[in-house]
Amino acid sequence: MVSTRTTLDSPRAPSVVILLFCYNGLAMGVYTSSIAILRDKFGLSTFMLSALLVVTGIAAVTSMQIAGWFADKHGARRVALSMIISLIIAAIGYAFAPSYPLLLVTGVFMGVGNGGIDVAMNALAIQVEKRRMARGRGAIMSFFHGTWSIGMFIGSLAIALVGTVVKLSPTRTLLVCALVAAGVGVAAWVTAFRITPETDLLAHVDESGRRTAIPRAAYLMGLMAIAFGLGEGTATDWSTSHVHLVAGVDERTAAWAMTAMTACMVIIRLSGDWLVTTIGRKNIVRCGSAVAAVGYLVAALTTAFPLLLVGWALVGLGIGVVAPQVYAAAGHLAGGRGLAMVVSFGYTVFLIGPAFIGALVSWLGIHHAMAVPGVLLLGLVPLAGIAMREPPTVAAAS
Repeated sequence: MVSTRTTLDSPRAPSVVILLFCYNGLAMGVYTSSIAILRDKFGLSTFMLSALLVVTGIAAVTSMQIAGWFADKHGARRVALSMIISLIIAAIGYAFAPSYPLLLVTGVFMGVGNGGIDVAMNALAIQVEKRRMARGRGAIMSFFHGTWSIGMFIGSLAIALVGTVVKLSPTRTLLVCALVAAGVGVAAWVTAFRITPETDLLAHVDESGRRTAIPRAAYLMGLMAIAFGLGEGTATDWSTSHVHLVAGVDERTAAWAMTAMTACMVIIRLSGDWLVTTIGRKNIVRCGSAVAAVGYLVAALTTAFPLLLVGWALVGLGIGVVAPQVYAAAGHLAGGRGLAMVVSFGYTVFLIGPAFIGALVSWLGIHHAMAVPGVLLLGLVPLAGIAMREPPTVAAAS
């Protein structure tokens, strides 16, 4: 029984979405920043670590499909609450796991929680944004994704501060931060239970009761997700190594590439919604894709350290607005099932894309391999015009 009268039209409905995005980002920030500690704690080989990441990824993609169907039929609220519990169990699990097999089980819970809440919170965000825009207010999807980035930054920062400032051992750093993440998760669940609204149910059946097909345009958005998933995954996994090898600077200096990319991504996500309201969702995806493509081409054609930083900053600035708007368009068009499909495409390529880039690096060299994501991102410019439709209020504004 819901113990609140919060609705999708309520002024505090956006706060609910922010809560879910922030906690998901926090949980993932602590977990991903702990992987190096887990590797050393369990003495993981490259194969064992890869197996953990693959298990987590498979669990996430599977969870996305189930969550999309369940959100349409029973509401995103129930999915979100269930997935917070999965993330809490995962945090406690990798804090105390005594063996590698149990760590793999923890990876399943992390994947299930992350994949499911990703779909649920985006489905809720889309419906909240839709109600806001029906009342003549601006888009807010980009801001929601910006709060996820902030949550992930806080989670990563917690690991760094506890390890370097408090100077705990790596194992104790992992234990403290994971338990804090679990405790915050409990508080988030209690709060979300009280204030998360019920969402509209989208049965996706025709008059005869047969399940309707996902619109073709949603599959085109899935192709778009492949491009920006590869672009974001490559930037996350390869930017520092690229600058280190091409510019000849040490690893700590090269890390400024990742810092520049993520900082610009946060900034544009927190401030990008007014652009959506002004020029339209379709146009912002075109512009963002073009800017990110230019950033990749700068990275592929220059060797000077300052110019490489500019290139990776442009990647973050451009790609930061693409994913939120494509997800929003998919959810508006095709509901939870279509959203789950598009998110799965993007998430899967985000995970496996960097390995594909690694193969290209061995073939073309790391410098020229960076042109490949840039070319794919350029393809989003015409594809956005074909696949994406503007909500009436945005179209009017643009």
